Amino acid sequence: MTTEAVGRMTSFPLKGATRPGYLALPEGEGPFPAVVVIHEILGLNDQIKATARRFVAAGYAALAVDLFAGQNRMACMIRTFANLQRRPFDSTSLDELKAALSYLAALPEVDEARLGAIGFCMGGGFAIAWACTDDRLKAVAPYYGFNPKPLEKVRDSCAVVGSYPGRDLTRPQGRKLDEALARYNIPHDIKTYPGALHSFFNEASRLTYNQEAAEDSWSRVMAFFGEHMPAPVASPSL
Repeated sequence: MTTEAVGRMTSFPLKGATRPGYLALPEGEGPFPAVVVIHEILGLNDQIKATARRFVAAGYAALAVDLFAGQNRMACMIRTFANLQRRPFDSTSLDELKAALSYLAALPEVDEARLGAIGFCMGGGFAIAWACTDDRLKAVAPYYGFNPKPLEKVRDSCAVVGSYPGRDLTRPQGRKLDEALARYNIPHDIKTYPGALHSFFNEASRLTYNQEAAEDSWSRVMAFFGEHMPAPVASPSL
């Protein structure tokens, strides 16, 4: 099997309408494990699309959503953050993420038993909240996201691999998440990178990108997803 990334814009149904996303699939028949990619406040940009293709290179299908599509960006950002703060476990944004996962899971190239999500900043917060409300998810990877309230809801979460900057307001969020997941015996790997800033994974940001932290966190995500959403084992020849 080859894993050359093939990416294209697509759309998926949501409550009688459609929403856009960027779909990237490995070559071959699959079925492949699959990941929903949730953007930060910059929206579905080239960096997020590149992250989707990066998953493909590791043997995963990926769908990057666009929570801001078709709306005034500032108004949409305000509404989306309000969703995250006021209704973290029951919001229109989570409805969209769940619809995206349904679309992804129904693809013939995808194994519906091996589904996960990754999110950055705002998207990281949604990833944590979503993990507590959708048992289709097997693992999520929040990057520098704020925790939903009440945090005790993580007792219902799937496995979590989280990455947090040491020089950022989200640092204590990572510590509290680590403690809560341990309290409820949820499989997790939470790590703080002492010298890193917010958005340290974003290669397009000259001010915040931290190569060492980005590469280490990606290695941890791949190892963790490989444990909880493993690739199929080839059958021996008869």
